Amino acid sequence: MPLSKKNKKHISVILLFAIGLAATLRIAYWFHLDQGLLQTKAQSQTQLKQLQSFIDGALSRYESIPHVLSTNPLLSQALYHQQSPQAIQDVNAYLEEVQNITEALDIYLLNQDGVAVAASNWQTSYSFVGKDFSFRPYFTEAIDGELGRYFAVGVTSNKRGFYFSYPIYPSEKTASQSTKAANSKQVIGVIVVKVDISDIESQSTRIARGSGYEFAISDLDNIIFLSSQRDWRLHAFLPLDQQTQININASKRYANRVITSLDIAPSYQQTGVKYRLFSINQADQPDHRLLEIKSLMNKAGWRLHILTPVQPVYQRMPAILLLYAALYVAAALALLFSLERRKNISQMQQAKQQLEQRVKNRTQALEASNAKLKDTQDELIQAAKLTVIGSLSASINHEINQPLAAIRSYAQNTKTMVERGRLDMVSTNVDTIITLTDRLAAIVAQFKSFTRKSHGQDSAIDLHQCIQDSLTIVQPEIDKQGIALTLALAKERLEIWGDSIRLQQVLVNLMSNAISAMKHSPSKRLHIATQSGHPLTITITDSGTGIQANKIDRIFEPYYTSTSHGLGLGLSISQRIIEAMNGKIGVENAAAHGAIFTITLPTYDMSSPSINTQPAANGEA
Repeated sequence: MPLSKKNKKHISVILLFAIGLAATLRIAYWFHLDQGLLQTKAQSQTQLKQLQSFIDGALSRYESIPHVLSTNPLLSQALYHQQSPQAIQDVNAYLEEVQNITEALDIYLLNQDGVAVAASNWQTSYSFVGKDFSFRPYFTEAIDGELGRYFAVGVTSNKRGFYFSYPIYPSEKTASQSTKAANSKQVIGVIVVKVDISDIESQSTRIARGSGYEFAISDLDNIIFLSSQRDWRLHAFLPLDQQTQININASKRYANRVITSLDIAPSYQQTGVKYRLFSINQADQPDHRLLEIKSLMNKAGWRLHILTPVQPVYQRMPAILLLYAALYVAAALALLFSLERRKNISQMQQAKQQLEQRVKNRTQALEASNAKLKDTQDELIQAAKLTVIGSLSASINHEINQPLAAIRSYAQNTKTMVERGRLDMVSTNVDTIITLTDRLAAIVAQFKSFTRKSHGQDSAIDLHQCIQDSLTIVQPEIDKQGIALTLALAKERLEIWGDSIRLQQVLVNLMSNAISAMKHSPSKRLHIATQSGHPLTITITDSGTGIQANKIDRIFEPYYTSTSHGLGLGLSISQRIIEAMNGKIGVENAAAHGAIFTITLPTYDMSSPSINTQPAANGEA
């Protein structure tokens, strides 16, 4: 039965979907497998460096021991007197003691022929004394005057070990005077230290197992002699050729053991591959493969192999492929949905236009509402601003009265000086009047800057200079009322961060209040003191009537005043100014009479400012 056109289309879509899914999964598989293996390789490189550093450090503990022992004249004396039982016994006891201290496996002394004349294991059943070790490479290297390093399985003890050897030269006590010069460079024997590498192996195995990898250390013939896997030890990565086997047997490096190769698949001699992946003693299954990286340990002449299981990489693949399959299906469904949606565009066009018109009308209504809301908000902001301006206007009127009174006093004084011909004093008074006028202009300028949302003019302030400037304003009133003024200012320069004019406002206001409080006092004393520290402190003490106990908590409230002529804004504004400078102001009654106002401010440090130097918000006093 022939297929209809619709069925053919469905079959084509299904076939195209299957081909795309297969291609997506194939690409995702190889990409994430490659990334996982790259990550495993990078991690193995780090583990390789750490393990190599540990093994080098463990061996370096013993490297200098044979050199140190070779300088002991007891050894050269034993070599010269090999037939003396007492000399040999002394060396045996000495080597046994050193072996116990250093925790070396064995220490023994060889003569020029490679025969052990003394050993730390002289009392054991496998004593080295009398054994010939001339076939060992570490003996030939040391007898040639070099430091010897060698790994081998002991032919006597049958234990794996790493050997350090060093030549022994005649000492001044053992060489005769006639032969001293001739034999001073002649090697008369070799001292050998054997290190038990099983301890190093066990510690390295714990490190490897803790990090989730295996390791193997092989010689230059690819024979493994250290490994975290017991089955790999004393096996080769590759089959040994006949000549290599002859050389190993001649040096008896592995005693009488027959070295066989591991069952590695694929071949260990992989070339031109990005990753060295193979299985050892297992079937050729990807899940059981190991990723190998290796490095040559130059000092020991070993190859260190890090073999990391790649099974976790393969175990992550099903979840990753499932995710890609889900994403592909979702994308395919989205595409089909988009195509199906295109078929209905003509039917939905009218509804869409109606919806757009409704949205447009709604948007216009919202824009009108937002515009009205913004106008209302601006009116509220302006009303609040006018309220603050009204408050500041009253405070400016209060603060200007003091400088104006001072200007009037200085002007009258100047007139008197002119009449008396004291022109030198006239110039001083005129300068003071100009200064006070400039200060009044600065105070008025601050009021104007508020309407422009000024950010203030904060800077480093010399506190003592600010106090002196404030006293200039109130000094005429102090003199007029006969007030005794005392200053106890700190010897060092004190600096704070803030607005100098505003701080003077606070000081002038407090001084004026103190003068007013002492108007009817029999004894009038005004004491101003500063104290350094963190924070620094300013105290203003008067001898007036003090503050009533039930009113002291309300003294900084706006419009609260205890006098008939005050507006009640001075202390409130002063508190706001000090708080804007990150400080505090407080008041308490003196023990005898009067009040004590205390101001604390953070010290300004040019090298490391510890205060907030940002300006106060929109005209905040």
